[in-house]
Amino acid sequence: MEINRRDALKGIGGIAASAALTTLGAQTPSSSVPRAGGSQGLTTRLPRKQDFEIAEGYTYINAAFTHPMPRVSMDAMRRYAEGRNRLGTPPAGGGSGGAQRPDAKTLFAELINAKPSEVAYVPNTSTGENLVVNALGLDRKFDGNVVTDWLHYDGALVHLLELKKQGLDVRIVRPTKEFRIDIKDLEKVVDRNTRLIEVSSIAMYNGFQHDLKAVCDLAHSVGAYVYADIIHSAGAVPFDVRATGVDFAACSSFKWLMGDFGLGFIYAKEELLPRLLRSQIGYQQLSRMAGHFPPFDPEAEKAPVSWEHRPDAKGHFEIGTIGGGIAAGLATSLEYIKNLGVANIEAHRIPLLKKLHDEVPKLKHGFVPVTPPESTGGVITFAKQDVGRGDLPRKLQAARVNVRFSVHWMRLSPSVYNDMKDVDRFLEALA
Repeated sequence: MEINRRDALKGIGGIAASAALTTLGAQTPSSSVPRAGGSQGLTTRLPRKQDFEIAEGYTYINAAFTHPMPRVSMDAMRRYAEGRNRLGTPPAGGGSGGAQRPDAKTLFAELINAKPSEVAYVPNTSTGENLVVNALGLDRKFDGNVVTDWLHYDGALVHLLELKKQGLDVRIVRPTKEFRIDIKDLEKVVDRNTRLIEVSSIAMYNGFQHDLKAVCDLAHSVGAYVYADIIHSAGAVPFDVRATGVDFAACSSFKWLMGDFGLGFIYAKEELLPRLLRSQIGYQQLSRMAGHFPPFDPEAEKAPVSWEHRPDAKGHFEIGTIGGGIAAGLATSLEYIKNLGVANIEAHRIPLLKKLHDEVPKLKHGFVPVTPPESTGGVITFAKQDVGRGDLPRKLQAARVNVRFSVHWMRLSPSVYNDMKDVDRFLEALA
């Protein structure tokens, strides 16, 4: 049987997303949410509190932990579920209601300036990172080294350090006393045997932003590749795979892409695809698959199945089906982000970050800002010994203010629904 189930599911998801985005246009004035097609002359009004289900009196400054989905995305997922379970009944109006909108993968490719053929779905960022390491053969041929840094995503560091136990040469650069990664320190450990440099484009701990082009130039000068975890870049700040020169990237969608758990993306530069190993195989990677079953199929005498691989990123990395409802919601979120404009989202956030950076250290709790003041991503972090074990987390919880606490640090991450009143409310609760 030829495979076609994915195409059917994709069509259902597209119909759901299209209907939900029509609802977005009806709910918001045209002067409030710009239509896609450039950022000049936008009159977007931020914050967009009305677009999210945030209870009155509740302050959520924790988008880097989990970003809430816009209402229209929840509508898209609901419509998908209804259509998925409505058997034998044609859609209202007898059709899809107009031109099919782009799917999530196409919209994500546009967001990062990639070709759709360079992007594949993955369940999450960690899967993407594992697939890159496997595709380069680094998990089985320990004939080179991998360079990373102390501010890289800790889950990826665990992966690399487990491979180090097996024989992989892993070199980890420490941050400076200003909580940055100095490109000169990377240069000291990169050599002709370096196969891969792994970094987070924006560090999940403190929001440090790599000069990713400089990292790529360094790697390419010795014939190495660069993998970037872009979970705190995509949707939060303008990000361009062409301008940076990054070879591979991956991210989940439940943070700044405003999606749900269980779906993300991997990017691989087109010219590198023919050089990669297919470390895992599944039928979604195939352009054609046919099972041959007796008694009437003459091919059954030769083999039980025949197939052909796709040459694109999907053909290398997509192993099985994805969640259609999650994809419908994510496509809607990506159009929502596109309509707001990532540069506008970043610009809206900067004064909120600046006020937090200036005011939190004045409150005499002993917080040390560890986020570089020039950072424009969605993360600002303050360190304090044992803060997560003290009274402040309970105090903020009682005030209905949600930020991220770890044992020795506190992280805030404002988004499109936050404003200065939210910052003031947090500062008042903290004081």
